[in-house]
Amino acid sequence: MADEKSETFNLDVNRAGLYQEESFTDLRACTVRRLSPVNPDGSPDKGRKTIYVGQTHVITPAGPLPIQSMIQAKDLQQAFKKFPETMKAAMDRLIEEAKKAQQQEQSRIVVPGR
Repeated sequence: MADEKSETFNLDVNRAGLYQEESFTDLRACTVRRLSPVNPDGSPDKGRKTIYVGQTHVITPAGPLPIQSMIQAKDLQQAFKKFPETMKAAMDRLIEEAKKAQQQEQSRIVVPGR
């Protein structure tokens, strides 16, 4: 049984796609992760671009909802500048997805006698 489970998960490391992660936060609402590409030995990989990812939480009646999105930025300063608009766009996408899911769920309801 353990062999069946291990075959369903690919735990191989993509050594050509490694990143060093750093996290920056204002301890309020903003967290930006900087993912710097590295070679398997940990040295910088100049052939790939640094990735910036924004993270925040929105408080809902069901509790905090995490929101995360890539930020198209050339450096950390630009990532912080673009953070609000990127998180708003991610939240708007999330709201639209929730509305679509709700509509699909409502269309599945079967009313007896109809």
